[in-house]
Order: sequence, then C-alpha cells, then structure tokens
Amino acid sequence: MVKSLAMSSVLSNAANNGAAPAAGAGTSVSAPSPTFSPLYQQIKALITQSLQSGEWKPGELIPSEVELANRFKVSQGTVRKAIDELAAENLVVRRQGKGTFVATHHEVRAQYRFLRLMPDVGEPHHPENRIIEVKRLRAPAEVARLLEMKSGDPVVFIKRVQSFDGAPTIVEELWLPGTLFKGLTAERLIEYKGPMYGLFETEFGTRMIRATERIRAVIADESNAELLQISVGTPLLSVERVSLTYGDKPVEVRRGLYVTQNHHYQNELS
Repeated sequence: MVKSLAMSSVLSNAANNGAAPAAGAGTSVSAPSPTFSPLYQQIKALITQSLQSGEWKPGELIPSEVELANRFKVSQGTVRKAIDELAAENLVVRRQGKGTFVATHHEVRAQYRFLRLMPDVGEPHHPENRIIEVKRLRAPAEVARLLEMKSGDPVVFIKRVQSFDGAPTIVEELWLPGTLFKGLTAERLIEYKGPMYGLFETEFGTRMIRATERIRAVIADESNAELLQISVGTPLLSVERVSLTYGDKPVEVRRGLYVTQNHHYQNELS
C-alpha cells in the first residue's frame, strides 16, 4: 500500500535560527529530496484506504470511474489507471456491463488463488476438511516474528486434515492473531461450509490480499504419517505461508504438508 496519501508534496527549508552561515565555514546541509508518487498511484492509495476502512464491503459495487474522478478532482483516465492496478492485484474485479466490485473470497475464481495443489488428472475441486483441534495459546517466538507480534501474545491455533475424494492429502497448522480472531472455534469452522478465507472475511473482517510461501521437500514423521494414512518416510511437500492483508500486515502463518502422489503444486509466474 502506498504509504503517503498526500495529494501534493510540501517542501520545507531548514532554518538556521534566522542567521546566515558564517563565511568560509565550509558546512552545507542538504535538505532531503521530496518523494514523488504519480497521481494515479495516489488515487490508488486513496481507493485502497476506502477498501481497508470498509467503506465498500467485499462483493459490493464501488463508485463508477466518473464518480471517483469527481470525488478526487482528477481525470477519468487517472482513475481508470488506478483501478487497473487494483484489479491486477485482485483487490477489485471488473464485470463487463456491471461495473467494478470489491473482490471477495467467496468468488470461485478467488478461491483457487490460494489453493495451489492441483490434481494430476481431472478438474480442481475443494477438499473435505477434518478439524483436529482449535485452541488459543501464546505465540511461539518464530510465529510471533512472522506475524510481527510479541512472543507470548495470544494466537488461535488450528490443525486440520484436508482430503480429496476421501484420500487424506494435506495436514495443516495455522496460527492467527488472537485479537483479530476472537470467537473463532472448532464448532464454527466445522459448521461453516464455504472457504476458510471466506469465513475470515465475512465474520472477522480480515481479507487475505497476498501471501509469501517457502517450499521444500521433507519426509513424513510418525504423527503426520498417521494423519495422512501413509508410510513413515514418505516424501512430502512442505509449504510455509505468511498471508497478508491491507498494508502488507501479516495475519496468518500456515504450515502445510502435501502428499503429491496424485497432485502437483502449480504456480503461475507473470
């Protein structure tokens, strides 16, 4: 997110108590150069601020380009360029003949943005979930670092197994900031039938904008082998994800182990 929302830059000159420097002093202090942000980037930041504040909710229609141009006193072309970038970042969705809408995790196209395990044969589909445990605990040091919290701050811990066509394929552990996810229970996760990120968005006001991942090969230990119904020592794909919301604020640490006998991890680079 653009950090400066100012529509104009203000330059300030340093005063030297009103006195000119002594001749021959040989001392010069250079003022810091003002940062420049293109106008469309400033409009993009202002629109993002409105999304973050909840002025327009996920799934809602945002004002037209003409209305936004009038609101911000800029050209329609400037607004269009800002919205183009927001759409490319999956913050909004353009719909032909209908307008521009705030992106939501409830849309089918959005649900597969964060599900990268694809079947070797057939169409991708959502897994069945089995919740192993949900509990509140104090953040371990590494989790706290990734969530930019203090070690020992409250977090919600979730462990689940995901299956495709009855075959356990993914075992996941998630850590969520306790202050953002008050009231999240195993019962709520079990009764909710949509995507987990949809639940986070609807009931806890937290939308995952993007994520970073680290991937490595590991082997199954005894406990994970039992959950995944595989042999100890079976090769697995380990994926550690940090998900971020508006302002690049980390709001989830997720560690998953993937069985890739009938699936592969697919990513698109652009």
